Amino acid sequence: MSTHLQNNTSAPLVGVILAGGLSRRMFERDHAGQGDKGLLALGDTSMLGHVIARLGRQVDALLLNANGDPTRFAAFGLPVAADPIAGFVGPLAGVLAGLRWAVRHVPAATHIVTTSADAPFVPVDLCAHLYAAALAAPGHIPLARSSGELHPVIGCWPVALADDLERALHDGVRKVLRWTDRHGTVPVDFPMHQIGGETVDPFFNANTPDDMATARRLIGLVAS
Repeated sequence: MSTHLQNNTSAPLVGVILAGGLSRRMFERDHAGQGDKGLLALGDTSMLGHVIARLGRQVDALLLNANGDPTRFAAFGLPVAADPIAGFVGPLAGVLAGLRWAVRHVPAATHIVTTSADAPFVPVDLCAHLYAAALAAPGHIPLARSSGELHPVIGCWPVALADDLERALHDGVRKVLRWTDRHGTVPVDFPMHQIGGETVDPFFNANTPDDMATARRLIGLVAS
């Protein structure tokens, strides 16, 4: 785990990997129509394993947000927190799970940083840049952006907004930007990755079997 990301505060930072979705597009060819895409093999580990390796070194505590039986993630040795709002209502419920967990288990934390479980190339300086933006704009919500595209599930969230977020979810808010814009969405730009001579979005996410094939090819270039 990191030691405060070279920022000027001693507050610990909590990382949260969002894996609470149904992964319908990845598993739509199966009869069940859902599964854990983060557990799919990618190189010498799983897709989730790559995300853990990249995010874990940047934070003081790491949490996995996932629904269902948590023992399927036991091999990773991480705490697992389910959505506190039932019904698979979207990524904001996972953000709320992370905020509530931070309050209980890392009470000195003022922010959490989230990323999705299907983004195996997430930048190793993600937290440093998002947290710096959060400190520069107290109460606002920095979200990652690449090539002009905002990534609403990859952001830095003030713990103090947990109650407000829970109220919003109970009021029916589901779209991330609808809620973040209330508090001030701050885009934080990240450059493209270069992998084996190819230009790759750092927030490339594997949503479909074809995406997964691309991720495996790119991981092969990293390893070569």
